[in-house]
Amino acid sequence: MVQALADVTATEGFWVLVVAALVAGAVRGFSGFGTAMVYLPVAGQFLSPFAALTTLMIMDLVGPLPNIPKAIRTIHTRDVLRLSLGALVAVPFGVLVLELIAPEMFRYGVSLISITLLILLIAGIRYQGTLGQPMVIGTGALGGLLAGSVGLPGPPVIMLYMASAHPAAVIRANIMVYLLLTDVIMIAVLGFNGHLVATAVLLGAMLTVPYLIGNVLGGYMFAPGYERSYRAVAYIIIAISALNGLPVFD
Repeated sequence: MVQALADVTATEGFWVLVVAALVAGAVRGFSGFGTAMVYLPVAGQFLSPFAALTTLMIMDLVGPLPNIPKAIRTIHTRDVLRLSLGALVAVPFGVLVLELIAPEMFRYGVSLISITLLILLIAGIRYQGTLGQPMVIGTGALGGLLAGSVGLPGPPVIMLYMASAHPAAVIRANIMVYLLLTDVIMIAVLGFNGHLVATAVLLGAMLTVPYLIGNVLGGYMFAPGYERSYRAVAYIIIAISALNGLPVFD
């Protein structure tokens, strides 16, 4: 066990990953989203696509837990269940896509999807209609497809809910719980397809510590009255991480 821990800490970029996990946790804690968009562009520079996804899913199963009880009391339950149903159906297809693409394409996908989301949000795109059942399930399915292929289940759901008329607290809670449920689905699918490697699982477990600390700090900082400020900070951090993760800047 001691040797296994030594091997993990000897991973290239280990301390960079620790910092990325801490910052990603803080962003998730005060905004309810952003973990993958902050962490994966960094992790993709040091880990294989499936190892990067494994570390993300492992730490993301534990990190948000301190904020989940409050979120569950706030969520729109039927919408979260519909989103999760869509993800359950689509995640396996996303993993199949990841099996077929080159690692470099994984990094481009992570960064470019993150940047596209930021542009749409900053441009003020707003959904004006009602959140009908087919739309919510379809959005969850699109998120599941992106989760399996580039580790980003959040963008479609973020666009749907942050552009909706729901209160900030409900939006944050819906996204947070949906992402946690998607992590559970992802772990199950990766394990079924033989993509869970012991070293990556152990690394993810170690990164849980800084990620958990970040979540607690971020949750402590969250105050609904400063919603715009939190979004601005999250956008800046995500933009820096996404641009830095593009292979063209290696």
